[in-house]
Amino acid sequence: MNPLQKFKRWWQIQTQQQETPLDGEVPFWIMSFLFHLVLLIALARVFIPGLQSPEYELAVETVQPEMKKIEVAPDVQFNDEQSDDVGANSKNSFEVAMSQAADLSDLSKAEDDPEMEMRDLGEIPIERLMMEPVAPKLESIPVKGSVGVASKGAEGAVDRITQEILLRLQERKTTVVWMFDKSASLLRQREEIVSRFDRVYDELGVLKEKGNKAFAKYKSDDEPLLTHVYAFGEQIGPVIKKATADVEKVKTAVRGIPTDRSGIENVFQAITMAVDDHKALRRLNRSTGDRKRNVMIIVVSDESGDDFQSLDGCVDICKKYDVPIYVIGVPAPFGRKDTFVKWVDPDPKYDQSPQWAPVNQGPESLFPERLRLTFTGKRVFEEEAVLDSGFGPFGLTRLCYESGGIYFTIHPNRKLNKRVRRRETEDYTAHFSRFFDPEIMRRYRPDYVTTETYMKRVRSNQARFSLLQAAEASWLNPMEPPQMRFEKLNEATFVNQITMAQRAAASLEPQINRLYQILKSGEQDRIDETSLRWKAGYDLAMGRVLAVKIRAETYNQMLAMAKTNLKFKGTNKDGKKNNTWTLKPADEITTGSQSRKLAERAKMYLQRVIDDHPDTPWAHLAKLELDSPIGWKWVESYTEPPRPRQNRPGNNNNNNARPMRAEKALKLQKPKQKRPAPKL
Repeated sequence: MNPLQKFKRWWQIQTQQQETPLDGEVPFWIMSFLFHLVLLIALARVFIPGLQSPEYELAVETVQPEMKKIEVAPDVQFNDEQSDDVGANSKNSFEVAMSQAADLSDLSKAEDDPEMEMRDLGEIPIERLMMEPVAPKLESIPVKGSVGVASKGAEGAVDRITQEILLRLQERKTTVVWMFDKSASLLRQREEIVSRFDRVYDELGVLKEKGNKAFAKYKSDDEPLLTHVYAFGEQIGPVIKKATADVEKVKTAVRGIPTDRSGIENVFQAITMAVDDHKALRRLNRSTGDRKRNVMIIVVSDESGDDFQSLDGCVDICKKYDVPIYVIGVPAPFGRKDTFVKWVDPDPKYDQSPQWAPVNQGPESLFPERLRLTFTGKRVFEEEAVLDSGFGPFGLTRLCYESGGIYFTIHPNRKLNKRVRRRETEDYTAHFSRFFDPEIMRRYRPDYVTTETYMKRVRSNQARFSLLQAAEASWLNPMEPPQMRFEKLNEATFVNQITMAQRAAASLEPQINRLYQILKSGEQDRIDETSLRWKAGYDLAMGRVLAVKIRAETYNQMLAMAKTNLKFKGTNKDGKKNNTWTLKPADEITTGSQSRKLAERAKMYLQRVIDDHPDTPWAHLAKLELDSPIGWKWVESYTEPPRPRQNRPGNNNNNNARPMRAEKALKLQKPKQKRPAPKL
């Protein structure tokens, strides 16, 4: 570490601030100042006669500064009364947050954190673990964690956590707390991590035997590394009574964690409990200024948590006692709360066909910043709706980020630039149709701040504010896909179908117009936006709303045309006259110049998203929208009328039928019973 870095580190410890006087352009200013000062002195010696060194010595008396005592922070006091829910998982979340947020007139911009780590994480070989780690000093200074560390399996995450354990062991004795989600969807991953314990603790044991610095300074009868296990669901608590060095005891405890079928996960309350149980290890010793042990918590979960109201208190206690949180979790779906997990009954006695169960795994931001629109004439948006956001669910990721830990996004189907179909999804895994490069997504990191700070930043720009308002409205009142096919088997039935479709479209138009007016109110502030994430979000929302607005209006006009102006002209291959009209997306707009102008604006916004934000979820959705034409056209075809039902004669109670063969009888056996998927 060079002298400049040492000075920066000293300054951070003394001032408790991340920024130092030598950050930014200050070092270059100092160098320029010193250079010109030396140059002036040299010129003065040359051109000013009689300038001689003084013939006296300067005596300087040094004064020893008084040492400041380190004060011990008081214990955290908790209020048993729960506050109003805020955040993505709460009812009327946006309105609650708005009521709590203060007005802010100046633009508040969140700078990218240069320390943020975001990359694809593979398995770390043991050779790297055998290297002597350089342990950072873990004084109580603001340290931001890493987010968006991606991996296809838990192995890479566990190997990286092994390195983190070594770093903390090199500083002082360490207690590792493993916390496992008790939901049924985590059964396989829990077993996968337990099987990995052998390698983790074996590697740590090898390093201990080889005299690694992380272990060498401790006495032979001292246990520098202890492990504790907690579990959480609707109920939370430790699985073993106290931390232990017995790995087999830890593995047995994890395998014995019962399945919680309530579907409730109180993860933040569980983490708060664990930190509170170990806070005695983290208090500063008044005489030495040191702590007894390091404590690190590793959470294994595939959900975002149901106790979001406990997040702020959890962040505060983790930061107070300097306990980093590591999460081996799942990627959050882009701009939405729920995904669908592929569930296969683990008991082979029951039907093994896959079922899809909803699971709360998002969103990646405090509130959804994406609109829910499906009025395209295609099912493509329904199929492509679940996209990788590049980050974990907001609450847990913010906790890792603010506590100095790491959030690992684990998904076995992770592959870039390729579509993942439902049938390719691994069992007990959520379906994501697309994944995106973590290095690209790094520039689009959400704001990991409190609700109050988040809403201040939102209020600083009307484009942001209008985007959140429109997103909230679109998810509370989702749009139904329009009817496209109309069979004219008789005139009355056909007219009735058209009338019902017109009513649905008429009720939809005010909803779309409201979204458009909300977004339009922020259009002037869009030019002042500096955040890539908010730029992409607003442009995509405006482009899609304009496109859907035109589709809905022209759809209604095309339906009105069908009642009077449509006449069948063609026949099918058998010469039968066509009797069915189907609306198909088309590039031409035949309903007026105003619609064509709005269509051009929609294309401008969508194309700007594609050009300015390539290889991101926003660009992917913008391309899907552009690929779906904005106009409509009628296409005729033939539908076979239903045949009248005929009564079939029985076998006249003839019981002399030939007996079935054994193979056929086996096929016709009663199928296995199918159990519904549990709450995950």
